[in-house]
Amino acid sequence: MSSTNTVTETYSTVDVENVIRRVTADLVMIASSTGGWTETKAREYAHDVELLAKKGYLKWVDVTLLSNGSEIKATRFEVNTAAGDLIMSRPGGVLWPKVNNPELRIVISYTAAYTDEARASLRDQLKIGWTPSSADTSHSQLTVSHGRDYASNGFGVQRKDYSR
Repeated sequence: MSSTNTVTETYSTVDVENVIRRVTADLVMIASSTGGWTETKAREYAHDVELLAKKGYLKWVDVTLLSNGSEIKATRFEVNTAAGDLIMSRPGGVLWPKVNNPELRIVISYTAAYTDEARASLRDQLKIGWTPSSADTSHSQLTVSHGRDYASNGFGVQRKDYSR
């Protein structure tokens, strides 16, 4: 005797908005505590992250604080579209440090669905002129810890934090 069980996670654009609202709060806090971006710039990045997530094109977002070219701290937000077992956390956590010559780098990764046609259709809606990146986002000099989970129904983001 055998049986099959299929579980389908569903979510709406409202679920994506609820989750990305927390990612946005983190981006704004990172910008504010480091001085690496203005709040306006952080919100522009968050706008594009939300738009890409709503369309199913976002795989992950990686934000790194550099000082004089050295990694100090990083966070990766990984999209999870089967997030039924994640628990919603509040944004925030440890404030990022103020460092000399702060530079915040943001790198995003797309799903396979983000084709050339999809890029063309979103071009005028994005606030940032995204370009290909060869940045190393492995954070091999930093220690990883589980950050927070943000979820609403079947859509979620798992945050991993990296620090010295």
